[in-house]
Amino acid sequence: MSRYIYTVQDAQGTVTTGAMDADDEDAAVQSLQTKGLFILSIQTEDTKSKGILSIKKFKSGNVSGREMVFFGEQMSTLIGGGIPLVRALSLLSEHAENKNLGAVLSTITKEVSAGGAFHKALEKHPKVFDEIWVSLVQAGEVSGQLPTVLRQITAYSESQENVKSKIITAVSYPAVLMTMSMGVLIYFVVYIVPVFAGIFRDFNLQLPMITRVIVAISDIVSRFAVLGIVVTIGAFFAARAYIATPPGRLTWNHVVFNIPFFGSLVRSMQIERLLTTMATLIRSGVSILNAVSVLEGSFKKNLIFQNALKKAKNDIASGRSISESFRKTGIFPGMVTEMMWMGEESGKLPDIIVVLSKYYQEQIDQFLRRFSSMIDPILVVGIGGIIAVIVMSIFMPIFQLSQITAG
Repeated sequence: MSRYIYTVQDAQGTVTTGAMDADDEDAAVQSLQTKGLFILSIQTEDTKSKGILSIKKFKSGNVSGREMVFFGEQMSTLIGGGIPLVRALSLLSEHAENKNLGAVLSTITKEVSAGGAFHKALEKHPKVFDEIWVSLVQAGEVSGQLPTVLRQITAYSESQENVKSKIITAVSYPAVLMTMSMGVLIYFVVYIVPVFAGIFRDFNLQLPMITRVIVAISDIVSRFAVLGIVVTIGAFFAARAYIATPPGRLTWNHVVFNIPFFGSLVRSMQIERLLTTMATLIRSGVSILNAVSVLEGSFKKNLIFQNALKKAKNDIASGRSISESFRKTGIFPGMVTEMMWMGEESGKLPDIIVVLSKYYQEQIDQFLRRFSSMIDPILVVGIGGIIAVIVMSIFMPIFQLSQITAG
């Protein structure tokens, strides 16, 4: 018979830690579950002592969004099936295909088995588990509904990954086409045009205007290519350093929001992300004020939204309604704040926010479909036209030369 140290939650969400004697771990688990307790962790006394001593710091590596979706699905399935939290974490850490994720989960397993809260262990790995993960897991631990909350996290993460995939799909083909076309154009301008320009000079031809323009462009590019590359790289790093500062980041956010055609897409994406995250947080039991606070922390790369959420949080804390607080920020469309007001009045705010987030997801889908159908022919015609002009500028003097030779 061994002695087991356990951490459990009752139906009211109260977390307690205790010890018990049992023949094996399965018997200990069964004994606790028959009392209606949700097991957060359970380990033998010896294992727990080793766990405390063997905790090591680990520098979190890159873990993709799809891997986090898969992890959330596995965790919700295992815990929902009655597997203790520590056992579930241990299984997933051992079988994780991503070594960085496996090492992080191994560290988290040791911390939880030593009696630490699950969300506190996640909080120590912000590169893998962001504030949204931590807040939702905390809400699940407090409410005793961790499997349900994990399913909600998975659904949220999957929706965000789907949006990213649609954007990547929409821009990947134009990006490849633009890159290849620019390579062809640069090759023509730098290598082909100078050869023909030298031939034309040898024959003392009076070149057409279009040919003179193309030759001049080729001459400038050939002479100042290295300087242009150096200046471009320097400007890139200077702009990057400036954007890393708060004023630079704010300026960049304003510039992006005001880009013709694409600015509205970026704004819609930010609003959709905010609404989807907010609905997930509220449905998981996170209070409105805490949800807005988590959202504020999750928009670190967009200071326009972060500042707006900070103002809204202060207004909500002072007793103002959610819809009025969001309306005062000035960055949310009237439809959003009006529907939030309707949700507050009817007591169905989370449902209203879900409706709004789906509306914006559909708006993004429509934009990307229109973009994909428009950009491909525009690029083909545009780049084909440029190449045609260059080719024509070369062949016009050749025809002139052939006439002189024939004469």
